[in-house]
Amino acid sequence: MKKTFTGLSALVLAGAVGSTTLAQEDAAIEAALKARQSHMQLYAFNIGLLGGMAKGEIEYDADTASAAAGNLAALAKLDQSRYWPEGSSTLELSPDQTSALPDIWDDDSDIGEKAMDLVEATAEMETAAGDGLDSLRGAIGAVGESCSGCHKPYRQSDD
Repeated sequence: MKKTFTGLSALVLAGAVGSTTLAQEDAAIEAALKARQSHMQLYAFNIGLLGGMAKGEIEYDADTASAAAGNLAALAKLDQSRYWPEGSSTLELSPDQTSALPDIWDDDSDIGEKAMDLVEATAEMETAAGDGLDSLRGAIGAVGESCSGCHKPYRQSDD
């Protein structure tokens, strides 16, 4: 009887430890998702200001444009590696949780190159944004292209 109880206790303990580990992994993935989605929202907010100015939908203001471009440049330089844990793609999670395709984890060098493209494009935007509307318009295309460089191959389409 004592052996059976000890064996059952060991199984229950192993199950509890395993459940705790899974819960911790789920919590880490959830935290990473929130961080990367928040990061993307900050990009969208600042690009929205600059894009609105470039299109004439928002009155151009050099100080606002400079601040938004500076924010983009700072965001692009942040280490995002912890935002992308394996297990956080559309393969494992529902489309309402993430748009990240599993291919994003297949080629780190491609992601690194695309990240550098964004750093360079946002640095150019940071220099140009406060120098007038034409200067902003001349730099915004490269920022959009660098965003598309990751979104097209690694983000699930809304279609």
